[in-house]
Amino acid sequence: MKILAILIAFATLAFNAEAQELLAQAKSGDNWGYINTKGDFVIDAQYRDCHAFAEGLAPIYDKKAKTFYFIRPDGTTLATDVKSFRLRNIFGFGTKGFEDGMVMIEVSKKWGYLNTDGKLVIETKYEDANSFSGGYATVEAGGKWFVIEKNGAETLIAGATDAKSFSEGLAPVRIGDNFGFVDTKGNVAIDAQYKSVGYFSDGLAWVKDESGLIGFIDKTGAMKIKMQFTGAKDFSDGMARVKQGDSWTFVNTSGDVVTPEAADSYGKFSDGLAYAKNSGVVGFIDKNGQWAIKPQFDQVRDFQNGYAAAKTGDLWGFVDKTGKWVIEPKFDGVKDFEKSK
Repeated sequence: MKILAILIAFATLAFNAEAQELLAQAKSGDNWGYINTKGDFVIDAQYRDCHAFAEGLAPIYDKKAKTFYFIRPDGTTLATDVKSFRLRNIFGFGTKGFEDGMVMIEVSKKWGYLNTDGKLVIETKYEDANSFSGGYATVEAGGKWFVIEKNGAETLIAGATDAKSFSEGLAPVRIGDNFGFVDTKGNVAIDAQYKSVGYFSDGLAWVKDESGLIGFIDKTGAMKIKMQFTGAKDFSDGMARVKQGDSWTFVNTSGDVVTPEAADSYGKFSDGLAYAKNSGVVGFIDKNGQWAIKPQFDQVRDFQNGYAAAKTGDLWGFVDKTGKWVIEPKFDGVKDFEKSK
């Protein structure tokens, strides 16, 4: 009995520790801060421009000084070798923070990388750069593209005129007029034969041929889901949004098309659910296309770590996967719960 009590105590502590690691941006009035899963501010609403935690650090933009800096979950500031820099902002994805232990920074229109200790480990010398993934990134210097390692070692990508970030060990590249993929050694893994490509996720990437049709290939280049779509997004949580004619729907990794019930529009799958709108209100569907949470909200964000931001009227709160409010609507704005460490 005593052993059982000890095990329960440890399990409770582990659960609480995990919950405490999650922080979300929340807005009160004109300022943003960070809340825990109880809805309490753990870092006061004091910032006009702040971003999600990743790998224990969150970017903050100081509009007066026109520079970014990073804070820890306790609100303290990370000291960095470079005192004034900018971060990359990608439309639809927001400001890029730390990934794979590194963050891209821009100084005087040149890109380099800081590590999580704030050290400038790769000098700001590149005309363009992408995030690290699995220990590798792609960068441009002098009109040529390279694969770089975290120690700064470079490998030329022969003939490339553009390159994107690595995902699952492969990076999209443009060679001539077409797109293909290279591996972490800079070698062509899938020939440049497509008019456009996506990123590998769940082992698959979308590719578009000269006719404008889209299918999905695996990492050997084999066609796994035949060319049949007129639009597509990357796989997320085992499902990809695809367009057939004028209508968007979903396809799973087996190639089965799943059409959501009675939905006018929908987002990507995350944490097993995707938001969907019907008659002006929003709920969530499961991977069978059925309503898991009936449409009832004015706005929502994707589920992350078991929570989804939801808006009713003018205020935001958070719901769980049953649709129950776990943090009642009381904020002027919120973002997703992310692991703070």
